[in-house]
Amino acid sequence: MNRFGHFPCSAVLFDLDGVLVDSTRAVERQWRRWAEEVKIPLHKVLEIAHGRRTIEVVELLAPHLDAEAEVRKIEEKEAADSDGVKVMPGAAALLAAIPSGRWCVVTSGTKHLAASRLQGARLPVPKILIAADDVKEGKPHPEPYLKGAQGLGANPAECLVIEDAPQGIQSARAAGMKVIGLASTYSASQLAEADAVVKQLEQLAVRNGGSGKLEVSVK
Repeated sequence: MNRFGHFPCSAVLFDLDGVLVDSTRAVERQWRRWAEEVKIPLHKVLEIAHGRRTIEVVELLAPHLDAEAEVRKIEEKEAADSDGVKVMPGAAALLAAIPSGRWCVVTSGTKHLAASRLQGARLPVPKILIAADDVKEGKPHPEPYLKGAQGLGANPAECLVIEDAPQGIQSARAAGMKVIGLASTYSASQLAEADAVVKQLEQLAVRNGGSGKLEVSVK
């Protein structure tokens, strides 16, 4: 990024929840149900759940349970619960401005859940969708975003990530990518590791930067 807020890049990688899709109500409903079922205080779940793979949350808070079985139950219910799930303002227009094959989604949820969320929000499901079931290590490890870049055939150093969570920002930075933080879930100060922070996706504009590159600008 230069001092005018321009990000030249070959590809754009998006987190899903809190960036393209607002699924807060549905996510919290299912975590509330699970917390009550396994008798864990809800606040302990919500403190660590956002931006983390479901299996990691279960393993951390309920190591005595069969984590894979719990994840299947949680995410089956999440995928079926579309009440209140909506597209984030500006998401559809931003995706439409990026050529097909130059963007992907990198999420901590499963592929099935991610596709369900995108379809429910009437957003396109990209060919490259890196989900929890595609990686051994979740965010903040760099593996998810490195796999996204690999799928797009892009050099990680030429990738731009749009993230709303500190763990996701750390993942992208560890992968050697530039990051724009979206202060939809966390405050701007909590996203300080990002190269820039915006409050809404409408603050971003995409144009052809020449030589096959894109340029994302902060308005």
